[in-house]
Amino acid sequence: MPEWVEVIIRSVGLVIIVFVVSKLFGKRQLGQLSVFEFISGIVVAVIAANVSIGLGISFAHGLLSLSIWFLIPVLLGLLALKSKPVRDLVEGKGTIFIKDGKIMEDNLKKERFSSDDLLEKLRAKNVFQAADVEFAVLEADGDLSVLPKKENQPLTPKDLAIKVAPIKEPQAVIMDGEVLYEPLSTVGLSLNWLETELDKLGVSVENVYLAQVDSYGQLNVDLFDDKLQVPSPQEKPLLLATMKKCQADLELFALSTENQAAKKMYSKNSQKLQTAVDKLTIYLQD
Repeated sequence: MPEWVEVIIRSVGLVIIVFVVSKLFGKRQLGQLSVFEFISGIVVAVIAANVSIGLGISFAHGLLSLSIWFLIPVLLGLLALKSKPVRDLVEGKGTIFIKDGKIMEDNLKKERFSSDDLLEKLRAKNVFQAADVEFAVLEADGDLSVLPKKENQPLTPKDLAIKVAPIKEPQAVIMDGEVLYEPLSTVGLSLNWLETELDKLGVSVENVYLAQVDSYGQLNVDLFDDKLQVPSPQEKPLLLATMKKCQADLELFALSTENQAAKKMYSKNSQKLQTAVDKLTIYLQD
């Protein structure tokens, strides 16, 4: 067998093996890998490269070496899931940099961090004064988790006792001009509904780069042609406006009629509709 053919066979085989087995490492990003996992990845890459082009190296011995460097990190990862000491040993522990608003200088020195390094990490979290921080910890992956002091935390609707509408995950129903039937059925909608909504916007499926259905059943569309403007969904504002108009009409009828029974009926239903409007406003307003 020619050497170049053997190199191709070895390389393709190793690519498949490395791809399949690397799935065992999970979906961690590079910065989330432990030191041992990072080193193992480098060693595996070196071994795979040497076995691919090192025709004097036994392919079986190369696979054995790869298996060892794959299995040990995977087994340690499984043990780390069940054992806190093993997890601390393999993945490391977080180091407190700021506690109760006080910078822990000894911990900074332990992790070889200067005050400039700390300030840089804080700025990455949109914090520009260490005095604004109540608690900060350097995680095992090198990221800095920051808890601002209470007075420096942003307000939330909960702080203001404001009710907000719940939001569910939007479903992409068109990508690259192709209809995605599974997400469409997930939200309980049909192809006929989708085509009707696109007709309202005056576009065809082929012109749509991305279309998503939000938790209220509204279709949001982005076209391939960025120069074309697609109007925002108006179902919710129109429904709210219609309800408010009906409530106003009932109130007007109650004021204009002389029939006491009709006046009472109009007033009662006007109040009921106003109650419904008050409850639904947070869901229907943009």
